Amino acid sequence: MSQSDPLPYLNPDLPPAVRAADLLGRLTLQEKISQMVHQARAIPRLGIPEYDWWNECLHGVARAGKATVFPQAIGMAAAFDAELMQQVAAAIADEARAKHHQAARQGNRGSYFGLTFWTPNINIFRDPRWGRGQETYGEDPYLTARLGVAFVRGLQGDDGRYLKAVATPKHFAVHSGPEAERHRFDARVSARDLRETYLPAFRACVVEAGAFSVMGAYNRTNGEPCCASPTLLQRILRDEWGFQGYVVSDCGAIEDIHAHHRLTSGAAESAALAVRHGCDLNCGRTYGALLEAVARGLIDEATIDQAVTRLFVARIRLGMFDPEERVPYARIRPDVVRCAAHRGLALTMARKSIVLLKNEGALLPLRRDQLGSVAVVGPTADSVRVLLGNYYGFAGQYVTPFQGIVEAVSAGTQVWRAEGCRLTGTNRRGLDEALRVARQADVVIACCGYSPELEGEEGDVEDETGTGDRSRIGLPGLQEELLLRLAETGRPVVLVLTGGSPIAFPEVAARLPAILMLWYPGELGGTALAEVLFGDENPAGRLPVTFVRSLEQVPPFAEYAMRGRTYRFLAEEPLYRFGYGLSYTRFAYSDLALDRARVRAGEPVTVQVAVTNVGPRPGDEVVQLYVRDLVASVPVPRLHLEGFRRVHLRPGETATVRLALTAEQLAAFADDGQPWVEPGEFRLSVGGGQPDDPASGAISTVLTVV
Repeated sequence: MSQSDPLPYLNPDLPPAVRAADLLGRLTLQEKISQMVHQARAIPRLGIPEYDWWNECLHGVARAGKATVFPQAIGMAAAFDAELMQQVAAAIADEARAKHHQAARQGNRGSYFGLTFWTPNINIFRDPRWGRGQETYGEDPYLTARLGVAFVRGLQGDDGRYLKAVATPKHFAVHSGPEAERHRFDARVSARDLRETYLPAFRACVVEAGAFSVMGAYNRTNGEPCCASPTLLQRILRDEWGFQGYVVSDCGAIEDIHAHHRLTSGAAESAALAVRHGCDLNCGRTYGALLEAVARGLIDEATIDQAVTRLFVARIRLGMFDPEERVPYARIRPDVVRCAAHRGLALTMARKSIVLLKNEGALLPLRRDQLGSVAVVGPTADSVRVLLGNYYGFAGQYVTPFQGIVEAVSAGTQVWRAEGCRLTGTNRRGLDEALRVARQADVVIACCGYSPELEGEEGDVEDETGTGDRSRIGLPGLQEELLLRLAETGRPVVLVLTGGSPIAFPEVAARLPAILMLWYPGELGGTALAEVLFGDENPAGRLPVTFVRSLEQVPPFAEYAMRGRTYRFLAEEPLYRFGYGLSYTRFAYSDLALDRARVRAGEPVTVQVAVTNVGPRPGDEVVQLYVRDLVASVPVPRLHLEGFRRVHLRPGETATVRLALTAEQLAAFADDGQPWVEPGEFRLSVGGGQPDDPASGAISTVLTVV
């Protein structure tokens, strides 16, 4: 074979589908099946190297050595900044490309150095107990969709011919715990909840962003195993949405079909069922039984061909069979990994993710020149693990909250450090020491909350349940007692919360003057925290999840009906609302206007508002648009987010913000899940949070649909 006359599957000038078809015709049935498991075998006679489809990049390239570690996904969601999210995803893809090509040069084709990433997790964080909620973009379908689209676009690139990487929105489609039951439970949902809550983000990532892969979930949805669901994988994903990529199972999910769901008698039947209904790639080994399935007449080779074609089209579009000089992304240099620009981006995202929950008496920001001493207490103050969340890479250098504070204080400031208590447990030996240093300090900074040791995926967390979910959502161990006793010292206490989920702490919240939510903030989280504490940065993060007062406000974990869940359906007053967050400055809204106050069903609307920084400091405001259907004839959410924009304003500066509202965003859903825009009145509210929040400054108007 001469370089000037390559075989068709090696010819970069031919369409990917033509190349894949040519390659498929050269494979035996056994070779085809060998490509349908995540550890795809090499086919030396055709020059096809082995390839592992399993790669992770939830908030940075994960499990593959060094990489920039950005804030955990839930923290990035708190930034309410889709443009920044796309920049982060593009940086992650750059690092992924550099690592992939360098690893291949070194002969390393093992796990986690590929280009097909099982990210983003766009499941709806519907229940605060779910340990994997930290991986998501929160509880709201619209916010999740916008951030998911941004991440997919950033990761896959915009070359036109080649994909920079493949994004894999997961877990399609109704999946958010309990972790202990994920291999066997059946998520029963109404057609309305399915279309109104669980599907919109997936649809946006596929239809708008062109995600080239989708991962199915472990569980069943309405009786059908998600990785072998004709409803989800064929009728909705492919027929309705026009999806052209490949579907991958979650790891072990095909085995679950017979082993746990007990819908088939064994591996051959499970594999055949999944492939026939649209799952092309098996994370696991069950698809090895496809040879038996063909022999038994459970599946034909043409159906296998269809799946293998989709997989090779993906590898071709990634440039895996082309000379590197033809693939622009192959020229990304290894020194891009953890480069200064990417570390700066991680710091920017960490700054923007921090949420100021309380600032009584304007305690924050602290004044370096007036701070004689500071006590830093609490079990998460000097923990690297609380920077990382789960699915992370290795930065090599990290800044913990304590380190960030030490670096930020004046050279003349005394710093005291005491753990106070362990993350969990009832060991009281540290309490007295924490109280002693607190009484000596001008201000106490208490770092408490959760760590990935206490919440995460099944099998990753050693906790009281062994699943990664939380049975209680208050502060663990003796942390609440520590904080209440610190409050009794009379010293001003700033609480810095770490975690990836809502925390219920109403008594502590009432007693302490200042509270910040740090999340799992990435490799430079301590630096970002110190900048906010001392006023170098003005916090403007917003909660992407509701902080309920207790689990009494939440329905049973295993129930997937949305009634009573999230801010959209919760009737009671929570501890902190979705979309909530304070600032060191103040903003005022005025001149709310619509380009037309009366529209016919199906017509779009432009919402315009003026927002002014009326406070003393420059800062960001997150402008949020909420819709309330005032005259619906079917059940609808109490209200729902349908637009947001993060803007930076100097003191006295005014910005005019325009948000587009489509007919689809005004739709109600019938019992059968079909959307329609019902004539009537809709209240549109714009402010820095929900219209029910007095701190949001929201103003409202009415749109009439005729």
